[in-house]
Amino acid sequence: MPKIPRGLSGRQLTRLLEEFGYTVSRQQGSHIRVEATVAKGSHRLTIPDHDVVKIGTLNAILAEVASAAGLTKGELATRLFGE
Repeated sequence: MPKIPRGLSGRQLTRLLEEFGYTVSRQQGSHIRVEATVAKGSHRLTIPDHDVVKIGTLNAILAEVASAAGLTKGELATRLFGE
């Protein structure tokens, strides 16, 4: 599993998730709401629009996206961040 980058911003994460079909549905204050259509239906996610997303928050977001996409967190990280 590749290392998860620590300096990732909310906007960068939003752009990376576009590969999995996530699009920005709205933004309110410092939070970006994205959603995607997955096999189980619609999946919504809130991403903080911070200069650097905390590593614990990033891990939780990646785990949720991986679950919705039917991947392991390691497989998702490899597809997003490479080797």
